[in-house]
Amino acid sequence: MLPFSINLSDKVVVITGGGGVLCGQFAHAVASCGAKTVILDLQKDKAEQVAAKIRDKGGKALALSANVLEKESLEKAREAVLEHFGTCDILINGAGGNSPKGSTTLEFYNPGDEKNKDIISFFDLDPDGVSFVFDLNFLGTLLPTQVFAKDMAGKRGASILNISSMNAFSPLTKIPAYSAAKAAISNFTAWLAVHFAKAGIRVNALAPGFFVTEQNKKLLFDEAGRPTSRTQKILSQTPMGRFGEPEELVGTLLWLLSPGASSFVTGTVIPIDGGFSAYSGV
Repeated sequence: MLPFSINLSDKVVVITGGGGVLCGQFAHAVASCGAKTVILDLQKDKAEQVAAKIRDKGGKALALSANVLEKESLEKAREAVLEHFGTCDILINGAGGNSPKGSTTLEFYNPGDEKNKDIISFFDLDPDGVSFVFDLNFLGTLLPTQVFAKDMAGKRGASILNISSMNAFSPLTKIPAYSAAKAAISNFTAWLAVHFAKAGIRVNALAPGFFVTEQNKKLLFDEAGRPTSRTQKILSQTPMGRFGEPEELVGTLLWLLSPGASSFVTGTVIPIDGGFSAYSGV
C-alpha cells in the first residue's frame, strides 16, 4: 500500500532488468498505481515471478525475455508489448551491473602488485571485462531507449527513467568500470532530456546509494551473514548508518514518473543514498 496516490492506469510501463530486487520493486510500485507493467529480463523465469505476483494482486503484467545488448531481441519484445498492451508510455532502464573483470582487488596501487597472481591491479584489468561492464550499463540503456522511445514521442506523460548511482558523483574504489559507466548514464540522462524535450519525453535518473541485492550480497556479508570490512567502511561513510531498503526508492520513482507531480522536471539525477554523496568523511 502506497502512502500517496499516483494514477498510472492509462500507462504502459516497460522495465528492463525487472526480475531483480530493485527493479522488481519498481514493477510492483507502478503496477499498484494501475499501470500495465512489462517486465523485461534476460532470465524469463525471474521476470515471470514478478509478473505473477502482480497478476495475483489483480494487476496487469507481462513477462518477457530480452537482452538489452541485442537490438533484435528488444525489437521482438516491443512487438509483444504492442500486441498485449499497446505502445510504451514509460521506460525504466533498470538493467545493469558490474563484473569482477572490471574491478581491482585492492583500493590502492602498490608497485609490484601486478606480479602477484592473486591480485588484479589496474594494469591487469581485462579490456573485455571493462567493455562488458560499460556496455551492460551504457548500451543497455541506449538500445532500449532507441527501441521503445520511438513510440513515446508526442504522447502525454511520456517519461524515461534511468538508473545511475551515487558513485557517478564520486567514484568508488575497486570498481573503475562500473563507476565510469554510471557517470556516463548521468551524462546521457541530461543529453537525452535535452534531445527529447521538444518531443514531450521527460528523462530523469535515480542515483541509488547502497542497497543489498543478489549481485552484491556476497561482497557485503560473509557466509555466516556477518558484515564484511567493505560493509563496515560503507556504513561508516553513510550518515544514516544503514543500507537502503528497496521500497525507499519508490517515492522518488513515482514522483519522477507522474506527469502531474513532476511535469516540469527533466534532466535530473537524484541521489537516494542516506547522505553518502554529501558526506566529506569529517
